[in-house]
Amino acid sequence: MKQLTRITLNPELMGGKPCIRGLRFTVGTIVGVMASGHSPSGILQAYPYLEEADIFEALAYAA
Repeated sequence: MKQLTRITLNPELMGGKPCIRGLRFTVGTIVGVMASGHSPSGILQAYPYLEEADIFEALAYAA
């Protein structure tokens, strides 16, 4: 299994929830946005500081 390098866990950031690259953007947010029907390209347009690899790694982590 590929190591997930973009997911960070910090008890002082977002209550210790898994985040993307130390940003205040949680894996759960990405999963929720995807579940509501948004595409990866739509997410990248809405959140330009994210990268495509962030989205796919968040989904892999959630799985």
